[in-house]
Amino acid sequence: SFTISLRTVDNVTVMIKPRPSAPPSCQIRVKNISRSELKIKPGDNMTFTFTCRTPEKYFIMEIEKNIDCVSGLCPFGDVHLYPPGLPRLNRTFIWDVKASTKAGLELKFTPWLKQVEPGEMCPDFLSYNINSYIDKATVNIGTFCRNGSVSRVKLLGGVIMSLHLPWNSPLTTSGFNIANRASIKRLCIIESILKEESSITLMSPNYPLGFPEDELMTWQFVVPSNMRASVFFHNYSLSNCERKEERVEYYIPGSPSNPEVFKLSDSQPANIAGTFNLSLQGCDQDAQNPGILRLLFQVVVQHPQVDENVTHLVDLSKEWNTTVMIHFEGWPIRAPLMSEPICLICKDPRTCDRTLTLVSGAIYKISFLCKDLSRLRITAEKGISCVDLRWCQRKIYSLSVPKAITQLPIRLYKFIWKLLAPDLINIEITSPSLKLQQHVPEQRCNTSYSYSIVSATPETELNVGVFCPGGSIEKIQMRNNITISLKTFGKGILNESNHQDLKMSFVPHIKDECTFTVSPDPKAKVYLQTPNWPYGLPPYVSISWYVLVPSKQVARLGFSKDRMGIVCETGRAYVNIKEETSGAEEIVRREDELLPQPRNMYHNFWVNISNCKPVERTQLTLQFQVTSADKQIDLGVILAVVAGAGVLMAIGLTVCCVKKKKKKSQDPMVGVYNPNVNTQMPGKQGLFTKGRKNNESHVYAVIDDAMVYGHLLKESNGSVSPEVDVYRPFDGPIGSLPPSPPPFSFRKDIKCSSNTEDPSPLTGTDHDTYMFAHQQSGQSEDNGDTNEEKNGETSTSLLENKEQDGSEE
Repeated sequence: SFTISLRTVDNVTVMIKPRPSAPPSCQIRVKNISRSELKIKPGDNMTFTFTCRTPEKYFIMEIEKNIDCVSGLCPFGDVHLYPPGLPRLNRTFIWDVKASTKAGLELKFTPWLKQVEPGEMCPDFLSYNINSYIDKATVNIGTFCRNGSVSRVKLLGGVIMSLHLPWNSPLTTSGFNIANRASIKRLCIIESILKEESSITLMSPNYPLGFPEDELMTWQFVVPSNMRASVFFHNYSLSNCERKEERVEYYIPGSPSNPEVFKLSDSQPANIAGTFNLSLQGCDQDAQNPGILRLLFQVVVQHPQVDENVTHLVDLSKEWNTTVMIHFEGWPIRAPLMSEPICLICKDPRTCDRTLTLVSGAIYKISFLCKDLSRLRITAEKGISCVDLRWCQRKIYSLSVPKAITQLPIRLYKFIWKLLAPDLINIEITSPSLKLQQHVPEQRCNTSYSYSIVSATPETELNVGVFCPGGSIEKIQMRNNITISLKTFGKGILNESNHQDLKMSFVPHIKDECTFTVSPDPKAKVYLQTPNWPYGLPPYVSISWYVLVPSKQVARLGFSKDRMGIVCETGRAYVNIKEETSGAEEIVRREDELLPQPRNMYHNFWVNISNCKPVERTQLTLQFQVTSADKQIDLGVILAVVAGAGVLMAIGLTVCCVKKKKKKSQDPMVGVYNPNVNTQMPGKQGLFTKGRKNNESHVYAVIDDAMVYGHLLKESNGSVSPEVDVYRPFDGPIGSLPPSPPPFSFRKDIKCSSNTEDPSPLTGTDHDTYMFAHQQSGQSEDNGDTNEEKNGETSTSLLENKEQDGSEE
């Protein structure tokens, strides 16, 4: 059993109440009478028992003491836990102190307290709650745990102080005392003593509800003069003011402008040396829509940094459309815990924050309040856009990190270039000296930084891939807007930044979504894969690779799997391969066919992959490799070439000897072409009604090789005016466009001109007869001129001479 005896002069009342979960079988028994609750008034002496073995699970106890400081003397000094010998129940001691608003009360705590948000549990489950009177309204000053920095709370008027103890707490003292003070002329003053490096969180009264209208309160921070304090507002809201303005005021010893006034939305002072005060001032609120004023803030105290007075010059005056953010590691996804050591970036000695944003066109002098700068990061962004291709196309942009950033003692986390191009203008990325390597599972990047390239449209986003320096990709051409993100993986970027050679330019429209130009190093194996890996190419997207093969090299092309691995719902997917040489065969494979086997490529070649709309749960992901090696010359080929050259030389010597012998025996016949020789046969005078220059006797009837002589058909509709006895070898350019299905072969027959009077064809002679002319002595040049005036038809052919000789016989 338990006995509680209360003295009348103590003015203490004890209440034992059941919890909502108490069962009916657990009761309080007083003189054989069971009841659910018990109230013991001042002057009572009561003995009772519980009908259950674990009453601490089902009952709570409240011990309330009323103190009147208005009509009588206040019992100032230490506050005791009275009465003794209470049952071991969860209990709350309440001290209700009534005082005049013309006087102030001071609560002094031992040990000091730490403010927590309402509802937050203290580690030892022991908490204090302080409430103050304003007229008839009660204001919750705050909830506190033990072992903090709050040493005193000064209040205007009365106070209700509560101490919550768990049933097994061994605490025997209240931990605070009450003192009488003069009026403080404000709602309250909370004093916090910060002796060493620490971080504390404080809240305005009634938080998270509204601060009382037109009230004023102050926090006093006692900081050693050799320490530095910084203030950060983490959560606040403003009420709707009719008069005055909500604000905070700082009183900083030694400041020439005390008090310093700030809006709640401003960056608050930092790097404050020694003790200072912070006050919160409310306003007269709108009666119809008052809103709420509330504030949660943090004060961080730390030692001055070794390089506190070291400033770093960040010159962004020559940069444009650039933003630089210096922030803590993990920003903005992870917010640092308030207990973590803080790193501050300062624009000036008193303007510091966890993050700092710098913009182009200005010069900054920044400093750091941070013991470990490795916890800070830099994220920067630069925009490049083109409106008029006539101006943009002449310019090459360097995609390198400015030295103003790399010289800072902070690790660059990411630099983002946003490249904006209008319709019909595309973007070309080049790496002339370093070249780029695509990051693939078989060939991972091991450099200190990499580039992530994303091509975006309003409808789709194409992740081109991750690339790093030191590969074989010279150029990437892309449509649409591009985002390139340089991301670092260590401090090496500070050393390698001078070697960055990534360039970009705006180019005219390209056919494919993306085109790569690859120049493999000799004897190197290059792995390439389709963009959007491993999620597959978007529907109807076409990607091309143009692979350069040096003349003394051979490239071996092979795919990592034997099929595309998709089924098309709409359209067809294709893989096209074509060497860039005359007469090269184009290899085309559909999605339902086997991919080409590994093959050697001796000239520059194209690989094009075009997607269809695949059925659900299938994606087009292809990877291929190109291996370069020196060409191997076969000894048999060399011997065959030497033998062939010997045979040709022997034939040439034979022909020369025969011609020399013939010349001696047949002189004066000359084996040259004479345009004055008549090509008509005797008796066929009507067959050639036009001279040789005007007829078509020399035109081939059929041209079989349309591809070789295709230059004769450059004019419209295939009509040409063939030139007489002129052979022109094929010298047209070989294009550098991706392969496309070859055109159908064409054949154009050219009919011989015929005579309507005698349609019988010529037999036994070629249309273009080679003429032999006898040199006749005594023939003058004048005769030749006369013959030419008669269309050259007086010349005698060899065949005609033979016919005339026969007739004379």
